[in-house]
Amino acid sequence: MWQKDEFEHIAECVDGLREEALALASRLVSFEAVPPESGGQGEHDKAKFLWEYLKGKRLGDLQWYEAKDERVASGVRPSIVLIVGDGSPRLWIMSHLDVVPAGARELWKTDPFKAVIKEGRIYGRGAEDNNQAIVASVVALRAVLEAGLTPRIPVSLLFVADEETGSNYGLKFLLKEHDLFERDDLVLVPDGGAPDGTMIEVAEKTIAWLRFRVLGKQSHASRPDQGVNAARAAAYLTTSLDETLHKTFPQKNALFAPPDSTFEPTKHQANVDNINTIPGEEVFYFDCRILPEVPIEDFEDVVRRVCADIEKRFGVKVEWDYRQRQVAAPPTPEDAAIVIMLKKAIKEVYQVEAKSMGIGGGTVAAILRDAGIPAAVWAKLEETAHQPNEFCVIENLLGDAKVMAYLMGGR
Repeated sequence: MWQKDEFEHIAECVDGLREEALALASRLVSFEAVPPESGGQGEHDKAKFLWEYLKGKRLGDLQWYEAKDERVASGVRPSIVLIVGDGSPRLWIMSHLDVVPAGARELWKTDPFKAVIKEGRIYGRGAEDNNQAIVASVVALRAVLEAGLTPRIPVSLLFVADEETGSNYGLKFLLKEHDLFERDDLVLVPDGGAPDGTMIEVAEKTIAWLRFRVLGKQSHASRPDQGVNAARAAAYLTTSLDETLHKTFPQKNALFAPPDSTFEPTKHQANVDNINTIPGEEVFYFDCRILPEVPIEDFEDVVRRVCADIEKRFGVKVEWDYRQRQVAAPPTPEDAAIVIMLKKAIKEVYQVEAKSMGIGGGTVAAILRDAGIPAAVWAKLEETAHQPNEFCVIENLLGDAKVMAYLMGGR
């Protein structure tokens, strides 16, 4: 653990890196690191820039990992590890390189991929999710070194690919193909939090992203007797799933916010191009976040039963599959070392008492917990991720860097 005067000097160094932090955060926004599932080319260019940046700063040893992905022009989905020190337990600070699409551009007040700094904020897609964490972790390590110190615990900064769409080309790939982690490592994932900085996420709900395909028979809209309207069947299926799932699984768990399971219809694919055609196919999606105490098998039984009812009622065929299925992992114990260290660091920097909580959003922490590695999710965030006009509060970025630097002082 740092001495009082040592950490005060480190904190001063963080503040001294403010302008460079803003420059790095702004540059990262410029990369449209959208995964191929959402029509993008992935993180390669962003990762290459970050690699060169870190290489120039000479902060530690760099490792570049590539997961092959023929869907992107580069052919690979890269992740980067910056390593300082040897041995274990090791402190890992893990952020992700990919971002979600900008969405409807008309909802943005600025170009989503051109950073705008105003009123103490950085605006742009990815500014908060997850560039704030990327920059904060780099600034934290730089501040420790510029203070003339070295981390009192081995440190690795991990920048992963493919967090937004399942991690198959990111953390899951790294766990499967490379031996990076030890069971007693300390892992911070700064990809979730609250505006007051008090929430440490230690548990997550089961994630179920479902794709539904309703098949009827296309016909002219003036002759519905000659067709089978997939749009109507899909509409009833949507509302029936919504109603039945909520009624069947009303459980509440105060650890989570919100405290219940959520079942949300989201994406809908285009069907026919003209108004006077009855569609023969409808494709739509549900994003479900299910409390850990609800067995995934029970959820799947309800989905099957509702789909069978719609098939019988409307004479359609309903197909469904998973786009993502992440069953809730065992929670990180509230007395885990990383949780205790985080609470002390947050108290030191932000002067607030943090508490352990569960969330519905999926992070890479769940993947680590499944692998037997306790991980904690924390950052001070305004929760603008995935929204138009996403922004990062500059003081949050610098404050988070100080918390990360505090952790580098060890237990």
